[in-house]
Amino acid sequence: MESDYGAFMEKFTLSPSSSSGELSLTGLNFAVKEIFDVEGFVTGFGNPDWARTHTTANSTAPAVLALLRAGATCVGRTVMDEMAYSINGENIHYGTPRNPCSADRVPGGSSSGSAVAVGANIVDFSLGTDTGGSVRVPAAFCKIYGIRPSHGVVSVDGVVPMAQSFDTVGWFARDPAILKRVGDVLLPTVDAPLANPSSIIFAEDCFKLLNIPIDRVKQVLVNTLEKLFGGQVLKYMDIGNYVEENVSSLKHFMSQGGDAKEYSIPSLVALSSAMRLLQRYEFKINHGEWVSSTKPILGPGINERVWEAVRATDDKIDICHSVRTELRAALASLLGVSIPLGLYDDLPVSVSLLAKHGSDMFLMSLVENLCPTLKEHIDAATRSSL
Repeated sequence: MESDYGAFMEKFTLSPSSSSGELSLTGLNFAVKEIFDVEGFVTGFGNPDWARTHTTANSTAPAVLALLRAGATCVGRTVMDEMAYSINGENIHYGTPRNPCSADRVPGGSSSGSAVAVGANIVDFSLGTDTGGSVRVPAAFCKIYGIRPSHGVVSVDGVVPMAQSFDTVGWFARDPAILKRVGDVLLPTVDAPLANPSSIIFAEDCFKLLNIPIDRVKQVLVNTLEKLFGGQVLKYMDIGNYVEENVSSLKHFMSQGGDAKEYSIPSLVALSSAMRLLQRYEFKINHGEWVSSTKPILGPGINERVWEAVRATDDKIDICHSVRTELRAALASLLGVSIPLGLYDDLPVSVSLLAKHGSDMFLMSLVENLCPTLKEHIDAATRSSL
């Protein structure tokens, strides 16, 4: 635990598969979540019963192979939440990777070990997966960069599915330049030249839910963006109202009683309900038979979620698909990058940036360009609060 923060399931070396010249990732090392197939190893999916009942992989996941071909060296596989069904980062069988920012806090999951390995400066970057936040959450908790790319643009072959309507291959780095270099390898080639953003929208209602001073997060972003692109690109809206008005199928999931609006955004709570229902159903299709026959030992919380999924019906599943389609159209399909904004009360603060489907490289270039100026404003905000 002390040497590697409990991040690794096992350490090994997979050398670059090409030695011809200087490649884009030459000299970098990385780790992979134990959800990716690696030839000769059992893909354990975070659970010893899964590992016991599955055979060794006869090939390596294409995403991993692409990184090896680009000159990077794989140094091991990392701990994950069991069956990828949590975002806490805890694992009762293999231990909980230690958050390098705060040892008494969870690291976030389910790609916990991959985030910790990067945050603790053990590897240059790492692979994870993100179905409902499993890269973005641990990136935020561990004060590093993480990207959930556009759904479907990076191959998920050789990756154990969780819920395929949402599964994506994502990655972590401490440096936005390395985050982008990995993207250059894994993402489709972008033909069109990158340009500055024409508009940047702040989700005002989401920022109002912060339990830390709003200026600590929002104002440093506003100041940075105004300096780089001018104030004319900044727009403000209540994303909850926009979603409710443009995703008509969401009415089937809106709570009649409703949560207090000052503590939640009803339409986004409804979106979460629809997503979880579809996620449970797809998890059952993928793994219900194995769970029912093997009856694996699962940790608290995960055990309840897994069995709830196994008992799920297809009630409202068609409506869930309609919600997903309508949301994709209304928001032009969003992807997310989590970027660190320093500390508050000695704990990491992060923000998630979103862009149109397929704009992954543009978004990573934007983050890379933002960082120097953003750091200036973060430092200024920190000094003024002392």
